[in-house]
Formats: sequence, structure tokens, C-alpha cells
Amino acid sequence: MALAVIRTPSPEPWTPLRKKPLPPGRPREWYVTHNRRLKAMRLAIALLDSGVYIPSKATDATIRNTAHSLGIHPPSDTTCRMVRALIRHGR
Repeated sequence: MALAVIRTPSPEPWTPLRKKPLPPGRPREWYVTHNRRLKAMRLAIALLDSGVYIPSKATDATIRNTAHSLGIHPPSDTTCRMVRALIRHGR
């Protein structure tokens, strides 16, 4: 028997989580890759929310336009490939 759960919206406004500092002592490449992954995840979530579910529909121009609308610096080609990979493997 299936059970439906009805959630009522919270009366309090949404607040972002507090950011934690990155661990010190890692090689610079680790920080670059970490930040690239975070940006790719933000962009992939925004594209999925806007209705882009197929990686072939997520062209570089679409991803960069989404980044512009979110106020994020334009992603590199590598980050665009990461976004498409996240959309592909999230299915």
C-alpha cells in the first residue's frame, strides 16, 4: 500500500547553508578541480530545473547563457563537458 506524504511549505524564508573553508595543504590543482565540480553541479541543477534533460540539448551556448543568468562567470569548455556528463549520468 502506497502512502502519500503532503509537505506544507515552511513559513521561514530559505537561507543558504554556511560555507565551510576548504582544507589547507592540498595541491592547487585539487582546488581548481573542486571549484570546477561545484560550478558544474550548480549549472547542471539549473539546466535540469529549466527543462534541459538531454545532454545534446545542453550546448556550450545554453550552458553559458544559464551561467550568465545565474551570475556565474562563463564556464570553460571543460566545465561544459562536466555539466553534460552530470546530466547524462543523473538519469
